[in-house]
Amino acid sequence: MKRVITSKDSRADLLAQEYVDPGFSADVIGWQKQHGRHALPWQKTTDAYQVWLSEIMLQQTQVSAVIPYYQRFLTSFPTVFALAAAPSEQVMGHWSGLGYYTRARNLHSCAKRIVEQYEGRFPADPALLEQLPGIGRSTAAAISAFSYGTIAAILDGTVKRVFARVFGIHGYPGAKPVEDAMWQRARALLPENEIESYTQGLMDLGATLCTRSRPSCQRCPLQTRCVALAQNLTAELPTKKPKKKAKEKHATMLVLLHEDQVLLEQRPDSGIWGGLLSLPEVDGMREWTGTSVLADSDAEIIQLVQRFGQLEKLDPLPEFTHVFTHFKLHITPMLVRLSQRTNMIAESRYVWFELSKLTLAPLPAPVKSLLLSLVV
Repeated sequence: MKRVITSKDSRADLLAQEYVDPGFSADVIGWQKQHGRHALPWQKTTDAYQVWLSEIMLQQTQVSAVIPYYQRFLTSFPTVFALAAAPSEQVMGHWSGLGYYTRARNLHSCAKRIVEQYEGRFPADPALLEQLPGIGRSTAAAISAFSYGTIAAILDGTVKRVFARVFGIHGYPGAKPVEDAMWQRARALLPENEIESYTQGLMDLGATLCTRSRPSCQRCPLQTRCVALAQNLTAELPTKKPKKKAKEKHATMLVLLHEDQVLLEQRPDSGIWGGLLSLPEVDGMREWTGTSVLADSDAEIIQLVQRFGQLEKLDPLPEFTHVFTHFKLHITPMLVRLSQRTNMIAESRYVWFELSKLTLAPLPAPVKSLLLSLVV
């Protein structure tokens, strides 16, 4: 028998009864079986480890980008036991380039918890899954539905977009009152059977038809009930998040080379690029003043370089900008060649890395691209 997850908030459940509509789930399930996606690598299994891995990777990332990472992860870490036992630098190295690196740290921590607390078996109850690192309410429901057939509601960004348009829901979906109302609706619309097809169908609709721009409304199985289509509001719904001016920062990064090696620094576990290797920075990341001039004097750079060896040559490289979700980082790289280097670096966070092995290094994508452009 499939486990049914209901809300403990009876008042919310009563309010949600007005949203009950069996025809909605039937339309989604029927469409998914005929037109939905069926060939994705993680759709070929109900193994909770593989389902969990795919759901974490798919957070804020396109399917096409996830597939090669997912396949490499399973090759190197075929079980949750293998992932839990792996060194953190190996896990981060496999994640490098996929972005949102907190996900990788949580992924590793979660694997360890599953092994320690659950003997390597993911719990079926979404409430227990939600207590694990990196697993939110919607992700917990998806993992449980696909792995164990649990009837539980999902509400990720794509599902919010479908709901906002189909039911004409105004207001930013990330605002708590709007999101709470969507959760009530999500629970009320759950089917009694075929939760896997229903859950996948909602995801597929948001990813392939009810897209952010230029939705394919005429191919949508929900077009006859869609408020946004009827009222010509597909461009306005869902309501966009109120804009805030993006912050901008600047960093001067040193590309210190000696023979066939480059000096890398491990970043703190928390913060930007947490736990990855990166280039040493002159005085860290600072607020950007809006100018493109070098923020640090040659004297400061030379003083830092002398900690690592004898300076031979110092050349500025072209500046570039990397855009994060919440801010822009303007990077001024400085190419530094050493004639000789110190035998011992006191700080253990530094390491000399072979240039020929850079593709294997757990580096942030812009740093890896910069270094590889110098090697080629």
